Amino acid sequence: MISSVSTISRLTSNAIKRRGGRSFSSISKNTEDGNKKSFSTMTEVQSSVNDVMIDRFLSSPATSLRSSFPDIPQQQQHRLPNDMRERNDLYQDEEIRSMAGIDSELRNDWTKAEIAEIYDLPFHELMYRSATVHRMYWNPAEVQQCTLLSIKTGGCTEDCSYCSQSVRHKTFVKPTPTMKVAEVLEAAARAKEAGSTRFCMGAAWRELGEKKNAFRHILSMVEGVNGMGMEVCCTLGMLNTEQAKQLKDAGLTAYNHNLDTSPEHYPKVITTRSYEDRLNTISNVRDAGISVCCGGILGLGEEETDRVGLLHVLATLPEHPESVPINALVAVKGTPMGEDDDIGKVDAFDMSRMIATARIVMPRTMVRLSAGRLSFS
Repeated sequence: MISSVSTISRLTSNAIKRRGGRSFSSISKNTEDGNKKSFSTMTEVQSSVNDVMIDRFLSSPATSLRSSFPDIPQQQQHRLPNDMRERNDLYQDEEIRSMAGIDSELRNDWTKAEIAEIYDLPFHELMYRSATVHRMYWNPAEVQQCTLLSIKTGGCTEDCSYCSQSVRHKTFVKPTPTMKVAEVLEAAARAKEAGSTRFCMGAAWRELGEKKNAFRHILSMVEGVNGMGMEVCCTLGMLNTEQAKQLKDAGLTAYNHNLDTSPEHYPKVITTRSYEDRLNTISNVRDAGISVCCGGILGLGEEETDRVGLLHVLATLPEHPESVPINALVAVKGTPMGEDDDIGKVDAFDMSRMIATARIVMPRTMVRLSAGRLSFS
């Protein structure tokens, strides 16, 4: 994660409500040996602004995470694990967090009506609520810089109406072969040097299928990037259970597989892959122990009800995605959506409303700003 702290914030009104109805200013958890471990939710103010850590979760000085997480280096033993699954496991019995009059809880039983009510809040109220929830779970002065590299461009057989890489559309994109392992690792090294802590590799094809030689190369890429100490993400189309397991064994951190839009609007955008196909791949990724990165695109001719519908699907999955990228359509001439002037009318307020609603209904999820961001001021 990249920290850039410009202000000091002391969030003294944080409270955690546990099952049983009591409120605490810290999270308590019983360890296997019967001892109680406490994790403070208060801001720790250091002597230097550059050292300030805002709203991080730190263990109390008298305790250590070494017994539960022996692989954590000594100098980080008072920090909770970076792995989202390990981190969330510490709060399985947590019910509600509260701050500044706003309650937040991890739920998988949201209704469309509840999400729509949040989405339709007056803009400033929505911003306030989402910013407050964000500060309950995340450092508000911290973002993660990621780099995405297309390791196989063009030639995809899908008919996604927005995509310039489909063979069904006549665009400026020309098919290229899969990049060599050494080229990808050189690009990853440059990305790390530029400040990225996550490196994602994308291939323009429908599925891995029987691409055994290409898959071997991709596994080598994953191992190489993982060896640099970066988070590794891939987006390679549909995966089966064995392919997902091999990627996990190679060191893959996350797999991106977007749903794009609501189930109702989806058939108007893509016909060569079903919504259920996408959900099956997400399930295979999750079962392999890989973090799920799954979001959508605004500007595909959808209604606001479709945006709510997409969030509803994501927020009611058995486990929320660890990452939800919110994209805005980048219209490309030659694609069906690049020729329709009524498509893609998305502004910063649309994006902000979608991001804010995602933050509230999936508080532990990292919301990512991806395609389309360069078109905003």
